[in-house]
Amino acid sequence: MNDSIYTIIPPIVAILVAIWRKSAIQALVVGLVLTYFMSSNFAPLTSVSAMTTGVIDVATSTYNQRIIIFSLLIGAVLALVNASGGVAGFINALNKKHWVDNDRKAAMVPTLIGSSIFTDTNLSMFTAGLASQSIFDKYKLSRARLAFILDSTCSPISILLLINGWGAYILGLLDGYNLSDEVGVLISTIGYNFYPIIVICVVYYTALSGRVFGPLKAASSKVESKFEQNDTIGKARYLVIPMLGIIFITLGLLYYTGDGDLRRGSGSFSVLWAVVTSYLVLVLMLLLDKVFSIKHLLSHSLKGIKNLVPAVAVLVLSFAFGDAVKAFGTGTYVSGLMSSEVSMLWIAPLLFITAGIMAFATGTSWGTFAILFPIALPIALQTGIEPAFLLAAVLGGGVFGDHASPISDSTIVASIASGCDHIEHVKTQLPYCLVIAAISLLLYVVVGSFII
Repeated sequence: MNDSIYTIIPPIVAILVAIWRKSAIQALVVGLVLTYFMSSNFAPLTSVSAMTTGVIDVATSTYNQRIIIFSLLIGAVLALVNASGGVAGFINALNKKHWVDNDRKAAMVPTLIGSSIFTDTNLSMFTAGLASQSIFDKYKLSRARLAFILDSTCSPISILLLINGWGAYILGLLDGYNLSDEVGVLISTIGYNFYPIIVICVVYYTALSGRVFGPLKAASSKVESKFEQNDTIGKARYLVIPMLGIIFITLGLLYYTGDGDLRRGSGSFSVLWAVVTSYLVLVLMLLLDKVFSIKHLLSHSLKGIKNLVPAVAVLVLSFAFGDAVKAFGTGTYVSGLMSSEVSMLWIAPLLFITAGIMAFATGTSWGTFAILFPIALPIALQTGIEPAFLLAAVLGGGVFGDHASPISDSTIVASIASGCDHIEHVKTQLPYCLVIAAISLLLYVVVGSFII
């Protein structure tokens, strides 16, 4: 059954379940179970035993453990920054500088903040949104515009500046394909990742020109309840120091573990210890300033970790399903089928569309990457197409679906952080998503005609 037409059944079923149930976890569980049952010729005990072993292998892998711990600990950092009043302190410091005196400068505030904090997408949106709500109201800019800016500088920046969990996660998916330079391939995807590049350009154009189009132009921006935050204004350094620490410690450790070459550094090791160090520094600051007792520090940290548990569940299932599909030979079969039945020029556009549909249906791009990477990489290796080109199509399509989906966590967080009605945010942002996706598809065809 391996390396035959039957190997495409698990990912197809996973996609259908994702569209039907709108749940990445359910889709990955069904796909995982079906893959092991089919690979074991539907022998129940053998299938369950192999699946259990596969999931345990994923959870006990040193690399994966680093990513899991990083993902959970960033939730603790986010919770402490907010509870300590660090976000409010940062906003207060910004207001004291009197740097904003017109509507265009007001629009640049969330744009610049969202572009700068790329270590965690939720932290980026909450910080930029809370810092900008009152400023946008003052200059009569709609909350829908604020939500659009937040949502459009969150995932796009994170998928381009990969010194974060996204980069570590994607490196994990690249493991096992005999690539000579996995970090180099990852970096090379940036230039081909057209959707997030165009989105960011559009955001900066919107902020600098003050012009918006479509439904966003007539947005009434009914304001919903604001994101619950601590009324106490803490010190701005409770936000600034951990964020700068994560960025610069990650870069330093990448340089160190790569013997002077950032591309060859250990991404999982670097981001894990950067977050651990920044978390400990934040805890030390809060203890020295007597903001929290040890008991309250632990309480806030555990709440933040709990908020990230669903994301980590998707993470573990993504790795497990990716390994199972890889071993089942799905990628090998599909690569052979597409190389003989589909013009190589259309492979990247098809991957972009497929990734977009999957991410839109599930509300997350991470599960999408896990399902499509084991298909895209073998195609690239067998056809000779540059791996970074096809992987960028998957990454860009995933971000597009995530950006457009009304059930995406980033879309929901953008609505909350901006205080915008969620449905209004979705309706005003969707036309931008569709137009930019169409342009990206055209670029994959045009660029593909030159490099294939």
